[in-house]
Amino acid sequence: MKRLTIYSVAIVFLLAGCMLPNEQRVENQVPYADQMASVQAAIDQFQEETGVLPIKTFDESTNLYQRYVIDFRQLIPTYMQDAPGSSFENGGVYQYVLVNVEEEPEVKVIDVRIMNEINTLTQRINDYRREHTYAPIKESLDYDLFTLDFEALGYKEEPYIDSPYNQTRLPLLYTNSGDIMIDYRLDLIELQSEMDGSFATETDLRTYLYEDAPFVPVFSVPYTYSEADGIQYDTKFYENE
Repeated sequence: MKRLTIYSVAIVFLLAGCMLPNEQRVENQVPYADQMASVQAAIDQFQEETGVLPIKTFDESTNLYQRYVIDFRQLIPTYMQDAPGSSFENGGVYQYVLVNVEEEPEVKVIDVRIMNEINTLTQRINDYRREHTYAPIKESLDYDLFTLDFEALGYKEEPYIDSPYNQTRLPLLYTNSGDIMIDYRLDLIELQSEMDGSFATETDLRTYLYEDAPFVPVFSVPYTYSEADGIQYDTKFYENE
């Protein structure tokens, strides 16, 4: 099973955070459609002319939706004058990535600010494990996926991540390898309620989340759907990542 190397990714995001002197500017906090369209056009032209994609080198264990990070250095100045104002390379809060790279590469974004809560929780878990030698697991949800005892970690209220898709607060989960994951089931339930039909079976449901949205479900686990069980965590899909 390929797992997210959260610490290396955290370092990248933290360094990115240090590069955000203008992050309070409104234009740097919104992934404008025209900015994404300009990046998409540059990606398409680059691939057509070179036969490859302008992405940064990644480790095979990197989570699927953080794997194909766009390397603007390969696009500037031939294909773009500058990185988008909303990109962290240019003082914004979004990391630009690609999905569907094998078929039709599509530009999406990650909000790097979510790392604040994840880093805080990771540090508390590490402190707890140093004292107790184990993590404060509360409940097993699936193979290699658990909820945490946040009270044991000193939280008065459970931490959460604001959903990029809905007005929803998303829970944080934990894996055997020590990774923090964001639980997008509430978003999937909301999406299902708005659909005319049902989700496809034997399909990783995360693709539905970003189909009509600019954001990828970062730090996520796979989900599948069946008529009998509804929306379920399905870590077997890790094998395909």
